[in-house]
Amino acid sequence: MAVAGIVVSCSLVIVAFMAAAATAGSVPAVYVFGDSLADVGNNNHLLTLLKADFSHNGMDYAGGKATGRFSNGKNSADFLADKLGLPTSPPYLALSSSSNANYVNGVSFASGGAGVSNATNKNQCITFDKQIEYYSGVYSSLARSLGQAQAATHLARSIFAITIGSNDIIHYAKANNAATPSQQQQYVDALIQSLSGQLQSLYNLGARKVLFLGTGPVGCTPSLREMSSAKVCNAVGNSMAVQYNKAAEGVLSGMAAKNTDLHYALFDSSAALLRYIDQPAEYGFVEAKAACCGLGDMNAKIACTPLSSYCANRSDHVFWDFYHPTEATAQKLTATAFDGSAPFIFPINVRQLSAM
Repeated sequence: MAVAGIVVSCSLVIVAFMAAAATAGSVPAVYVFGDSLADVGNNNHLLTLLKADFSHNGMDYAGGKATGRFSNGKNSADFLADKLGLPTSPPYLALSSSSNANYVNGVSFASGGAGVSNATNKNQCITFDKQIEYYSGVYSSLARSLGQAQAATHLARSIFAITIGSNDIIHYAKANNAATPSQQQQYVDALIQSLSGQLQSLYNLGARKVLFLGTGPVGCTPSLREMSSAKVCNAVGNSMAVQYNKAAEGVLSGMAAKNTDLHYALFDSSAALLRYIDQPAEYGFVEAKAACCGLGDMNAKIACTPLSSYCANRSDHVFWDFYHPTEATAQKLTATAFDGSAPFIFPINVRQLSAM
């Protein structure tokens, strides 16, 4: 009898929390999926080489310590939460070890190295399919604690933020630098076929407000630039990013046409970030090619580690390490996604999505 009383009390607390959240704003939680651009610590709990839980990562984060974010400070998931007036969604693997996990506050499943394809960084990360599988368990947990109808309402008002695809394209571009346009398109088509099913699975599990952060110009990351003797952007990587983002928008618009309760905002990270790379001074940057932290030519040969050198002023660099943006870059990109307009964020921005 005492146990039943505790369960009822916990359910009442969660419902009360949700009512307060509804008063405070239109988005009660953020459920995050994706790769290292949004990982806030999931990979800390994995046996993997793809980690960022050591210096100099996190040197500008609160406390100056590494948290598992592949950044000198905050990443896009943090800034999105800040803009929404919410705490950053905690890593799922940190919560799942607790019997008191409260998924109503949002959860991050993002894992460094993840791709659309399960073959990308296989056995080194939480694949996108596995992230969705974990979320399915969260969905069931919410349905049990809140009731099916209340859980559906909560999830429909929450934002599902997804950033996935960069690792797939980076791996392909590195291995197929001479790929023809038709070969590139064939690979993108295969990714999109998988992505379509993955997004449908999330819709079936309650996702109604989707923020899709498209792939950036990965050919301009220091790692891919370094492959060129002239240190220019890798054309294959950049071309595929454009193709992928366009195709992802097609998937989402098609889903929205079939499901009138689905709303989405797609951020064209490629177009948005290229502005900083092509005209760095106009956006407050000094260095748009080399990484801030790393070793070797352009700091792009070796990842950021405790043995790496790093730049004195992180805010004037576009890239933190050989793949990832600095905190300053992530903050500017998130601000554009939140309040910007086409061609960078469309058909609506995140502020408009959150108000629906």
